[in-house]
Order: sequence, then C-alpha cells, then structure tokens
Amino acid sequence: MKVLLIGGGGREHALGWKIAQSPNLSKLYLIPGNTGLNDIGESLPIADTDIEAILAIATEKSIDLVIVGPENPLAMGIADKLAQNNIPCFGPTRAAALLESSKGYMKDVCKQANIPTAGYQRFSQAAPAKASLDSFDAPFVIKADGLAAGKGVIIAHSKAEAINAIDDMFDGAFGESGHEIVIEEFMEGEEVSFFAICDGETVLPLMAAQDHKRVGEGDTGPNTGGMGAYAPPSIFTDTMREQTLTRIINPTIAHMQAQGAPFCGVLFAGLMITDEGPKLIEYNVRFGDPECQILMRLLGSDLLPVLHAAATGTLKGHRLKWSDQAAALIVLAAKGYPGAYQKGSVIQNLEKANALDDVVVFHAGTKVGETGQLTANGGRVLNITATAPTVKEALDKAYQGVDVIDWPEGFCRRDIGWRALKESS
Repeated sequence: MKVLLIGGGGREHALGWKIAQSPNLSKLYLIPGNTGLNDIGESLPIADTDIEAILAIATEKSIDLVIVGPENPLAMGIADKLAQNNIPCFGPTRAAALLESSKGYMKDVCKQANIPTAGYQRFSQAAPAKASLDSFDAPFVIKADGLAAGKGVIIAHSKAEAINAIDDMFDGAFGESGHEIVIEEFMEGEEVSFFAICDGETVLPLMAAQDHKRVGEGDTGPNTGGMGAYAPPSIFTDTMREQTLTRIINPTIAHMQAQGAPFCGVLFAGLMITDEGPKLIEYNVRFGDPECQILMRLLGSDLLPVLHAAATGTLKGHRLKWSDQAAALIVLAAKGYPGAYQKGSVIQNLEKANALDDVVVFHAGTKVGETGQLTANGGRVLNITATAPTVKEALDKAYQGVDVIDWPEGFCRRDIGWRALKESS
C-alpha cells in the first residue's frame, strides 16, 4: 500500500514510525515530513495546506491512502478534494471538521444531540459578549471560535480579566480565529483526552491519555500545544469509558451522519471528569499532539489496515490490541515558547537518548543545519517518550532521556504526570 502522510510535527513522526512497521506498507511519502521521518519515507517539499499540489502528488504517485495529521488541511477541505478524485483519505470532510474548526458549531451540536457539556453563549460582537458576563459565574472561559493551535482559550478569574480577553480576541489577538467567540461556564474536574476512530458509522474506541497544556509547572502560565502526556490515566475508569462512548462519542457520530456530514477519521474528545461523570470540553478532529505519540508507543496492532478501513467505510469488525504497560512523554521546547523563541541552536546527544531502553525520541521542530548538526526549528522541538510497567517508571525513563540530551537553549516541565504520581503515593 502506498501511503501519503500529511504533516511535519511530533504527531506525524509517531504516526510514520508506527505505519512504517506495517507489512502492508510498500511506500511512504511525506508532505512535508520532518528530520525524524527522513529515514522512514520520502519527503516532498510541499506545504501541508497546498491542497492542489497534494492532490497532484497523490494522483501522480497512485496513492492508496492519504493520512492527514494536522487540523488546518482538514478545515480547508482536503478530504473533500481527495474524495472527488476517488483517493481514500483518513480524515473528515470540511463539514465534519467544523467540530474542531468552529467551537460554536461544536457547542451547538452538543445542544442538539444532548451531549453533556458546559453551558455557553456565542458572540460576534464585543458589547453583547461583555454584557453576558453577568449571567456567568467567575472564572469565565473565553474561547476564540476558530483554530488557534491550542492557544485560543483564556480562563479569566475576574470580570475585568474577561472583558480584556474579549477585547483582545475581537482586536485580533488570535487572528481570524477570534472573529467570533464562545463564553462558557467553568467546569470543575480533571481533564482527560479520549480517542476513537470512525468511518462515518462504526466507532472503534482507542485509549485515553492525559496531557499538560500549561507551560509552567503546577499547570501555571499560558496554554501551549502540550508540554507532556502520559497514559493510562487512572481516573478514566471502565465506567467513565462506557459513559463517554454512550453519552458523548456515539451520539455525536449519529448526529453528524443524520446531518449529512458523516465523520470519518479520529475523533478526539477533550473531557472534563466531573462529579456528574464525563463532560465534553471540546472536540478535535485529528490525533492529539502529544497524546498521539504515547498511543503509538502502546499500540500492539498494525495501524495501517484500520486507518484504510476507516477511510473506505469498512471499519466494522476491526479490533486493536494495546500494551498493558504505561507510557509517558516529555516535550523539550525552545526557551520563550509559547511566546517568542529563537531558532537555530544546536542539539546534541540525541542518539544517546534513543539508545536508552524503552525510550524513543520523536522530532517535532528540528532541522539539519548547514554544518550537518541537528538544530532547533520550532517551539516544541523534541518529544521524549518511554514505556514501562507503571506511569512513574515511564516518567523516570523519559526524564532520563531528557537529561542525556545536550541543548542549553531548551526547557521542559519537570512535573509531567504529577496527578498520577500523587494518586499512587
């Protein structure tokens, strides 16, 4: 099977790493790929949002399956374009991708399908948004409606902060993503990420994981794309899993099908585990990053046939096997992230980290410099993953990997998995 993988981050490195293990793979093409993927497949210098160029390559190379990693090409309609040309695509249509690309749309789906979530209101102007604050209790959750790379959510602890957040969003702090906003009730609880592969009708549940979105230890500071993750989270019991499927995932898939926008791809439910059970925070329509990386470390089955089945509407009957071990991931990021950061600093000793038992390093933002040395080329630069019998042991191994890497210009959080460690102590 000839496969074209779209994207160039840590998530895509992990997907490529897993897909390359499949006996069903004959050739892997990458758009644009990254440094870590160069030994796995053939990178093509095309932007992952150049839909016409991607279609041309998929046609020229007689691609059997296109796998879309990031959200932007999906929001732009890459799956629709490929479907028009009879090329199977693992990823939702533009209409179904609205579950992520419009937070207001997603909340409306929850209301229509009776899916448990926080109360909300939608606004396209600042004045009525500010006036509505009297109907919410602090803290206030202010969200940009559109895609904002995981950073378009502000938790305001006072009305004054909420007013500033509203002004910032409508003034362009998140670009076009903030042309409309959603204000939500604040939900108390613990966050969990849950994933399911879908073909429009059939749902194949995957695993749950827990990530750390804040840049600072103790979950402080601004939101990032994710600073680390681990699985499995003990709070996500079998009962929670069943409630998530019956109250959230399955009703969503049925609703989207009834609306004429069947969902094909991976549905990523960001959940809040509350005293009343799981409630939906938001949907993403692609694998999480960094959660995907640890799911790939724990997956014991060949992933490629399942992705192809989802893309071709033949998912029914497929199963996946999972390791009974735990996995952990630590993000090494450039100093200054998620704000301004510098590119080009040299990273050394990566091979020593990869040589450690049960440690695999995925590239998220690197390049090979003119001198042949590995350099930083992004905000989140490296993902150090490890597996072990327990979460604590997996975290210890992952941090061992971090500590042998020589990169003074990088930083990481040192408290990834703190909830799991607290629960086990």
